[in-house]
Amino acid sequence: MQATRQLLVEIQNISLQLQQREILQQINFQINRGEIVTLIGPNGAGKTMLLKIVLGLVKPTSGKVTLAQGLRIGYMPQVLVVESLMPLNVERFLLLSPRATVSKYLALAEVLNLRRLFTAPIQSISGGELQRVLLARALLNDPDLLILDEPAHGIDINGQAALYQMISNMRFKLNCSILMVSHDLNLVIAGTDKVVCLNKHICCSGHPAAVTQNPEFIQLFGAKVAAELAVYSHHHDHQHDV
Repeated sequence: MQATRQLLVEIQNISLQLQQREILQQINFQINRGEIVTLIGPNGAGKTMLLKIVLGLVKPTSGKVTLAQGLRIGYMPQVLVVESLMPLNVERFLLLSPRATVSKYLALAEVLNLRRLFTAPIQSISGGELQRVLLARALLNDPDLLILDEPAHGIDINGQAALYQMISNMRFKLNCSILMVSHDLNLVIAGTDKVVCLNKHICCSGHPAAVTQNPEFIQLFGAKVAAELAVYSHHHDHQHDV
């Protein structure tokens, strides 16, 4: 059954200047319930900063972000640095979430294959394991909107494909929206509903098939990449089991 088209986030004319440097210019787009919206663009394009503005961690120079009343957000950062001397294992880290319950985190641990990590110090687990732990913690908030900053950071190519499929499945299970930053274009382009291509301003946005043919996208990523992504999107417009 198709998710109700409910507006969760409206980003209106967002601009940001830091130390007289233009970071973002006149950003406008919306996120509806059940959508996956992926931010792409070169390094320094302002993608992570835009996530922080939506999260309320950074105040824009101008413009505003309007969130649906009572919106719950789950956030997965790109990296997490935990002091090496801090006595914190994976289970205790998950239980730090304000909305965590034993039944909830055990269910997520089953889905994300985390049970064997419960007693491990969070500083000792691998990059891929840490990303799954961070995803679990974000999901413990029962989010209406899941915000993911490079969720496949530090994961090998096989693990990346499985993680992105898992994220896509979560969207349907929770009837939530996902706002995601990713550089893994070939993995996300066919699994996202809307692409927003940033380079401080919005170069182009819309359905992946249309964006990959946009002249500004081709200028940023090259004609070869655009052609490959267009073919990939066409041939992978379906779900895979993990």
